[in-house]
Amino acid sequence: MESMRAASLRSPDALVLDERPIPALGPRDVLLSVEATTLCGTDLRIATGQKTNGVTPGVVLGHEIAARVWRVGCDLTTGVDVPAPGTQVGLAPEIACGHCAPCTSGRSNVCANMRLFGTGVDGGLADFILVPEEALACIIPVAREIAPPHLALAEPLSCCLRATTRLPIESNSRVLVLGTGPIGLIHCALAVSAGARVMACGRQARLEPARAMGAELTTSAQGEDLVREVLTWTDGVGADVVIIAVGAPDLVPIAAQCARIGGHISFFAGFPAGAMTQIDPNLVHYRELTISGSANATLDDYAAAVEALSSGRIDLSPLITHEYELSDVREALDAVRTRAGLKVAVRPKGIAVL
Repeated sequence: MESMRAASLRSPDALVLDERPIPALGPRDVLLSVEATTLCGTDLRIATGQKTNGVTPGVVLGHEIAARVWRVGCDLTTGVDVPAPGTQVGLAPEIACGHCAPCTSGRSNVCANMRLFGTGVDGGLADFILVPEEALACIIPVAREIAPPHLALAEPLSCCLRATTRLPIESNSRVLVLGTGPIGLIHCALAVSAGARVMACGRQARLEPARAMGAELTTSAQGEDLVREVLTWTDGVGADVVIIAVGAPDLVPIAAQCARIGGHISFFAGFPAGAMTQIDPNLVHYRELTISGSANATLDDYAAAVEALSSGRIDLSPLITHEYELSDVREALDAVRTRAGLKVAVRPKGIAVL
């Protein structure tokens, strides 16, 4: 086998599936065979040209990747430097430099020189993916093998884990999740697994999945109606934690009204470039609110996500509603565009390990 298929972005709205040589393996590189890549809204924004920052022309898309070690460079020792061929692995998409100010302060998730698989480096919408020496730490073996589409969810899970581990979510906390897309649903699952009580707010069609993830109360209310429902749910106190899991700036002032005295608000979702919002500063002042942001994930976050999924401690399998073969990658992106389901997985045909 000397060639492979890869879905590369030639220009906005021009995703091309072509055949190309399998990348040449350097002495300290690893070649992975891709087992599944799940898609998210970021992939769609890149494909349509809405997101261009950091995107290399012609890049192979896909950053939520489950794979298997295929071949290992001759200067690497399997079982020491990298997992042995045949091992199922997740691939963290963030390639941090390790020496900038954010990296040296423990925030490699916002590395000043970050490169990303699927954005600046060829990603998972291919039969194979080359992992260069500087990204070997991104290869994380599983605790036990699981279905590849479920393992691919380690990437969004890792981002949610980073946010929630920095929030005071404990047994019997009241957590309000704003947004019931896949990210909001993952936040519901994590909060419930911590013993919290969860209220989820989102589109009517996504409320049943939120209940399936453990939310005890769901609503599609907006504005002051939502504030009233939250206050009723919390006996007039407000939520301990509010997670904004959809990039809607108008949710920011509502989140502040829904939080209790001493409450925490997480700006988890990415907002449109240039977006502005207003918040009553006295709500922050007199309620002693804590507002925090969270972006991407560190390698430790990603490793924790792989462990949580592959050990069975967290089950996100209900999120996978659609699967496509790599040859149907355009249809897969259309499913994301039309919100046909929750998470869409793209799977190359099986490849035997040599």
